Amino acid sequence: MKQWLQRFMIASVAVLTLGAITSNHEIWSNFQSKDEPNEMDSTTGDSHYSIELDDSPTEFLSTPDYPIHSEEDQLLDLARSLSYEKFGQRIGPVIQDEFDSEIFPRIEAVIQTTIHNAAERRLAITEQPSGDYAEKIFHVHDKMAGQDVIRFHVRTEKRPLDGYFYNFHYHTADDGFTAHHTLGDIYWSKNTPPKWLS
Repeated sequence: MKQWLQRFMIASVAVLTLGAITSNHEIWSNFQSKDEPNEMDSTTGDSHYSIELDDSPTEFLSTPDYPIHSEEDQLLDLARSLSYEKFGQRIGPVIQDEFDSEIFPRIEAVIQTTIHNAAERRLAITEQPSGDYAEKIFHVHDKMAGQDVIRFHVRTEKRPLDGYFYNFHYHTADDGFTAHHTLGDIYWSKNTPPKWLS
C-alpha cells in the first residue's frame, strides 16, 4: 500500500510541475527506506569517460573542409557587404537579385584583374560608403602608397519617360579617375528613389 501511495504522489507531482520533477529526481531518494535499493544509484554507476585529441588545431583548420580565405576572397566579401550597406534596407531588397546576377560579377572581375596586375601592391578597400545621393560605394586603394587604384560608384539617373536608373561604374587611376567605365544599369521606378544608406 505504501508503494502505491508513493507512485501516486510521484505521478501527481510530475503532472503539477509539468514534468520538471520526474520520478528520477533526487527528491524522491529521501522517501525511500534504507533497505530498498536506490534506483538512481544504478543509473549513475561508475562510468569513466576519456577524450583524446589526436589532431592539433592547426591541422584541423587547414583541412579542405575549412579553407582559409585568401586576401582576394576577403576583398570581394568586403566589397559585397559594403555595396549592401550603401543600398540600405529600402533599396537593397528591391535591386538585390539583379545586382547579384549582373553587376557584382563584373565588379568581381575588375577587382580580380586589378589584384593580378598589381601583385607587388597591398590592396585594401575603404570601409565607409557615402550616403544621401553621393556616388561612392567603395574605393580600392594601395595601402603602401596611400592612393586609390579604383573607385566604384553608383549614380542615380533620371531618364525622361523611363524613370530612374542606377548606373554602376568605376574609375581608375590610369586616366586620373576621369573616364566612366560602365558596369551596368538597374531600373528603379518612375518614383524618386530613397537616399543611400536609408
